[in-house]
Amino acid sequence: MVKLSNNYQAIQSEIVKLRENQCSIYKRAAALEEQGKTDCVKPIADLASKPLRPANWPAWLRSTSLTFTSKSVGAPTLKDDQAESYQSPTVSSERAPLFEHCQRAVTRSQTFGVHGLPLMGTGDWNDGMNLVGAGGKGESVWLAWFLADVLQGMAEMSERLGRPDLRQTYEQDRKTLIQRVERSAWDGGWYIRATFDDGSPLGSKANLEARIDSLPQSWAWLSGGADRDRAAQALESAWRHLVREDEGLVLLFEPPFDQAEPSPGYLKGYPPGVRENGGQYTHAALWLAMAMARSGDGDRAAKILRLLNPIERARDPETVWHYGVEPYVVAADVYRLPGRIGHGGWSWYTGSAAWMYRAWVEEILGLKVRGETMQLDPILPGWWDGFHMSCRYGEAIYEIQVENTEHRERGVAFVELDGQRVKDGVITLNRELVKHRVLVRMGKPAPADWDAHLGVGVKANDYT
Repeated sequence: MVKLSNNYQAIQSEIVKLRENQCSIYKRAAALEEQGKTDCVKPIADLASKPLRPANWPAWLRSTSLTFTSKSVGAPTLKDDQAESYQSPTVSSERAPLFEHCQRAVTRSQTFGVHGLPLMGTGDWNDGMNLVGAGGKGESVWLAWFLADVLQGMAEMSERLGRPDLRQTYEQDRKTLIQRVERSAWDGGWYIRATFDDGSPLGSKANLEARIDSLPQSWAWLSGGADRDRAAQALESAWRHLVREDEGLVLLFEPPFDQAEPSPGYLKGYPPGVRENGGQYTHAALWLAMAMARSGDGDRAAKILRLLNPIERARDPETVWHYGVEPYVVAADVYRLPGRIGHGGWSWYTGSAAWMYRAWVEEILGLKVRGETMQLDPILPGWWDGFHMSCRYGEAIYEIQVENTEHRERGVAFVELDGQRVKDGVITLNRELVKHRVLVRMGKPAPADWDAHLGVGVKANDYT
């Protein structure tokens, strides 16, 4: 990892200056070593000699596979003759159906520690936390929530493939994992982020640095498995501690790392408030916005998305100049470094751009296409009167009008297709050359429909 010394504060500004020119901090570390400043930075060769094995990589294969297949025309598309295709110089000699790849990936992710939570390895989503579980004992609470979501997806895939036995197995695995999280990771106001190899917590109110991390709060709700009251309290805590409307930032965690031990990993080599070290990391902030939307809080979801919208940094020349990067593309991160608060980091960040698109279209506008069906379930800021959008499917055009005369944040009273009410609001799509008109009226939904939308979990006392 990047090792700090007593005089590191003296070279912080030099590192940040190079970061503003889109240089990697690792490149700067190498340059410092070449200059003989070995007291400032641990040799990069030490890092290169240790292969990184972030614990979340296998789980993402299943997550992306389900998302792709559920949106594909003619789903399910998981056939026995579907095999892998890697963009690499060599081709694997082993071939297997896509579903089997997903099964193997999930099995690989089910390596647990003393609390029954997934091992952190040398990082999870936050690869800068590469020392939290490097000894093979640290556990990731975020990965537990994400794996719970993955297991739900595997149960759905198993059902589509006519494997009820597997569906039951994955559902039971999910239930067991959720019970473990609720027993060991609730901190009284939010969920902790992880545990170190020595068993000490990360992201706890007992910590002086990184007391609350946004990821486990967001995914407690996004997974659909957490206790509803706890998940709501966790989102409230994330809003209170991490969303800085006055600064236009949505922080990854707070406060940033500076002196705390044990070290979480190389992210501590960033100055406090920069990138993964307690700045705004847009990818994670978008998950918080999505979680707010899933909870039915349209006002807060939209506020977060507006804070993350780079065009908001172009309202006047002074703001543009201070932001420092292109205000028309999504930046990976925005600093909360004293003196540079609101300065953009890496721009043209396609991963966050994709999540921002999904957050607006699927969560706020509520457009959800699954195979050959479409459903509209908007979560709006209360001050919106509604909106209009067009959706092309094959050669067909769907002109969609959403009316919000009651200024509600959530709830659909009815859906009409070409003047006819649609049962359950699910529209069967066709690809022919025709224009359809869809009317969505916001209003009070049936209670059962609303609970299904929220994906609420069960009560905490079910996990004792």
